[in-house]
Amino acid sequence: MKLSEAWTLYEQDRQLDGYSPYTLKSYKLQSRLFIEHVGDLELEEVDFRMIKAYLAKDAARLKPSSLANRMKYFKAVFKWALYEGYISHNPAAKLRDPKMGKRVPKAMNEESIETLRESCETPLEHAIIEVFFTTGCRIGEVARLQRGAIDWEDRSMKVIGKGDKEREVYFTVKCAIWLKKYFNSRKDTNTSLFVTERKYKSEGGQPRPMSIAQLRWVVKRIARRAGIENVYPHKLRHSYATHLLNNDAPLEVIQSFLGHSKLETTRIYAELSGERRRQLYKKYF
Repeated sequence: MKLSEAWTLYEQDRQLDGYSPYTLKSYKLQSRLFIEHVGDLELEEVDFRMIKAYLAKDAARLKPSSLANRMKYFKAVFKWALYEGYISHNPAAKLRDPKMGKRVPKAMNEESIETLRESCETPLEHAIIEVFFTTGCRIGEVARLQRGAIDWEDRSMKVIGKGDKEREVYFTVKCAIWLKKYFNSRKDTNTSLFVTERKYKSEGGQPRPMSIAQLRWVVKRIARRAGIENVYPHKLRHSYATHLLNNDAPLEVIQSFLGHSKLETTRIYAELSGERRRQLYKKYF
């Protein structure tokens, strides 16, 4: 079985297993790049030295995290191929993730958040900023949200997170107000939470669901207007977690709100907030 055939079968299997389309898109790119480098070889022809040489050629210019992401493709596909009986040994079994320094998520302070809010000009912009900051959702979760997922009475929404796991997130009164203003400004019948500002002839003059790239662009647009650099949706998620931490929310609660499967992931935020550290210093010293 050739590498290209193996990828097709792997992708089909993982789609049936409910794997994230974003993960599969990333793996598909790595599959294409590897085949372009070594050719469409038979699976059994691929050995550890070949994989290591391919990874090493760009190692100097890649961040350790990017290199680790490339390794994930090899580990996943060849582990699957071994399990399915397409190969007799796993050439990626010896791969070891590169040593990565501890990454501290970047967050915005409250003044920057308020400046961002004041720079919004439309109900759409206000609603997007409020949803990201007050729910702590990932951008992919927001892109998939439907209007029907909202419980107005509890001010909550059901989102589908990583691993196709459903969780309930909550939003503030301010967020609810801007969402209602945004929905009242819309004349379309699209069920998506956020839709494009542009209408498409191919859609019968209706807007389309807003994509991840479009959501990111709107946040950047607001940030440029506010004069704040390096703002992106995931930074608003970090800011949400930091806000909770600064207000004495237990890590287990923050873990649940963020949809982290491991507490260790959430624990990073305990090392993040300078404000929280200052508060504790004043309390105990």
